[in-house]
Amino acid sequence: MVSAYAELEGRMRDRLGGRECLYVPSCRFGLYLALRHWCEPGGRVLMSPVNDDVIFFVVLAAGLRPVQAPLDPRDGSIDTAAVPESVWRGLSAVLTTNLYGNPDPAPELRAHCDRLGIPLIEDAAHAIGSTVGGRPVGTYGEASVFSLSKHTGAKTGGFLALADPALREELAAARDALLHPTRTVDELVYLARPYAEAALRGTRLVKAARATVRLLGMEEREEIRMPLRADELRRALPAAPALAPFHSWVRVDMHAYRLRPGPGRLRRTTRKLARLDDVLAAHRAGTARLRASEYGTPGAQDGPEQPLFRVPLLVEDRDAAIAALARHRITTGYVYDPPLDGYAGEEFTDPSPAPEAAARFARHALPVDPRRADEVLGVLRATGTRPARLSEAPGGAR
Repeated sequence: MVSAYAELEGRMRDRLGGRECLYVPSCRFGLYLALRHWCEPGGRVLMSPVNDDVIFFVVLAAGLRPVQAPLDPRDGSIDTAAVPESVWRGLSAVLTTNLYGNPDPAPELRAHCDRLGIPLIEDAAHAIGSTVGGRPVGTYGEASVFSLSKHTGAKTGGFLALADPALREELAAARDALLHPTRTVDELVYLARPYAEAALRGTRLVKAARATVRLLGMEEREEIRMPLRADELRRALPAAPALAPFHSWVRVDMHAYRLRPGPGRLRRTTRKLARLDDVLAAHRAGTARLRASEYGTPGAQDGPEQPLFRVPLLVEDRDAAIAALARHRITTGYVYDPPLDGYAGEEFTDPSPAPEAAARFARHALPVDPRRADEVLGVLRATGTRPARLSEAPGGAR
């Protein structure tokens, strides 16, 4: 029997040079599958502290202890040289972030993981078109996860890519056992969402628009980070590994993260994925313009320009810049401040051994859509937004 996901999986397999791909309803769900398969409960996972808090809760739901990594302050990638050997020796796995599409140093991380005999798992949600070391992001780890909610704009779906194709049947069975059945109301909401967004876009009824968005489960955060709810989290931790006790955290901004997709959802997703190359070209061109500006970070990444999902411009007063862009109806999202060790505290995560760079990057990074590069630069320059100079920070750039 041909899988309902076969066409989508085939397209992604071709992009990754033949690596086996398994469709999943969301990147977060695929990550949970990978962590459960490759990591024994109680293990410690190195990850970036500048990351979506949903991913932090996925790691906890898998029964694992997050260990926050030091970062390169120029682009938020993991700084392998700043990870002490004592930290390396205590790890069960490494999880990359590839923040905004900027690749983590996968070849170096692969070498460390091989030396230690632990798995490398790549979160490529922002990096579906990025490359590192001459290879696509997502082709270095035992597993990698991709999102179809980002560059493709499908607002649903993703892939779990596997280095060992022999694991496909086992992981497909694990996926199917965890999926919730398709619900007609969720499919109808999903199919109506683009029309609702189009109707709200262009209106000035901001409060009504945001209320509608929240009602549809499209956005739930009042602040950058969701409330930690430490007492509830303490009660949930002994039940890990399991998704249900962590559902209220893992579902944030995507209530259908573990729903089996219906045919309408799959058809729309397939159409979106077919247009991905044009989208990547637009992201690549805008990234080049933004990185070349006074707010960019030349030299942070070597090699060809990446088609970043968001370009993290570095500005002195990020909140004022967000407000200035909002006045021109340019929305800024995907801000991850404070870093996860500051957000969750030592009770729930091992702090970074060198937290200053991550804190500075999180404080000054202004992630903007590269397809609106010229508009963004016009607003920032007109309002006198000052670039943040890493060379002026304690320690400077590497």
